[in-house]
Amino acid sequence: MIFALDKRLIFPNPELAEDDGLLAVGGDLSIGRLLLAYQNGIFPWYSDETPILWYSPHERFVLFPAELKISKSMQQVLRSGKFRISFDEDFEGVIGNCSAIGRKDQDGTWITADMRAAYLNLHRAGHAHSVEVWQGDELVGGLYGVQVNQVFCGESMFSKASNASKAALIWLCTHKDFRLIDCQVHTEHLKSMGARMISREEYCGHLDF
Repeated sequence: MIFALDKRLIFPNPELAEDDGLLAVGGDLSIGRLLLAYQNGIFPWYSDETPILWYSPHERFVLFPAELKISKSMQQVLRSGKFRISFDEDFEGVIGNCSAIGRKDQDGTWITADMRAAYLNLHRAGHAHSVEVWQGDELVGGLYGVQVNQVFCGESMFSKASNASKAALIWLCTHKDFRLIDCQVHTEHLKSMGARMISREEYCGHLDF
């Protein structure tokens, strides 16, 4: 059963989600609703052609910073000094690039104009953060997401230079005190860096600390 949200700031129990993780439809992207969603392991994912869809997958693809694996080639990249990495220096630039960059097997983007505005509001309120990767004055990579206590709920990343997004993720793991990075979507390169699947129950348990 998929639940229809109204103006009340409530969500159904995430355990009631469909097999694909879809839990609810409707509502809005206010700061209060987004924070409530992330605090309960729920996130919005939709397109301009659909209403707001809220998901809580049965499993989450996550990276524990303590389990991070950095390849020798990536260690050399980091030592080379080719990138300058910053935090919360250009959140708008990062989310703009994430929404514009092409994705394999994806028609268009799920980062709609409303989504960009909503996450910018979260950022201005101190709940959403970005990591930027620079070459000179050019923004060549980065990622952004939402912080819930010591969990960083990653939303998207982009790379215009080889290894730039990897550098952003490694920096986040090694320079910030997060106990868990939610990567959401399984990819082989994230798996090679140590990311793995955990249950919704285990994931939600980390959100309280």
